[in-house]
Amino acid sequence: MTNNKATSSATTFRMETAIAINIKASADKIMALLTNTTDFTKWNSTVISVDGQIKQGEKIKLVSKLDPKRTFNLKVSQLTPTTMVWQDGFAPMFSGVRTFSLTPKSDGTTDFSMVEVFKGIMLPMIKGSLPDFKPNFEQYALDLKTAAEKQ
Repeated sequence: MTNNKATSSATTFRMETAIAINIKASADKIMALLTNTTDFTKWNSTVISVDGQIKQGEKIKLVSKLDPKRTFNLKVSQLTPTTMVWQDGFAPMFSGVRTFSLTPKSDGTTDFSMVEVFKGIMLPMIKGSLPDFKPNFEQYALDLKTAAEKQ
């Protein structure tokens, strides 16, 4: 992962998109933005809507500008002060897991990374219909950085 430039890699049964960026804000401030569904669309231009509460074990419904006709039904499978994981799908057929990680630095900034992994035996059949996630990831990270550094 390079700073503020998304990367993608793929094999037959696995596809990954990732981004990393340094944010001049605390991990607490960044996680507060990432978990506040009420204000999510105010700072995040890549998301149309988020319904539900972002809490461990809860389910949320998210509509992305990447595919506005589809509602993603995501489970918050992990939530700590520095890590959040959303997942959906039906493993081993097809699953998607998005991991958000925050690494506080000694200078008061925080390294943010977001990695999405799609995998499963159905992936080769649908891989061609999936959009390029890199521009969306780059905008998401930039939006988060801008919002966190404004506060």
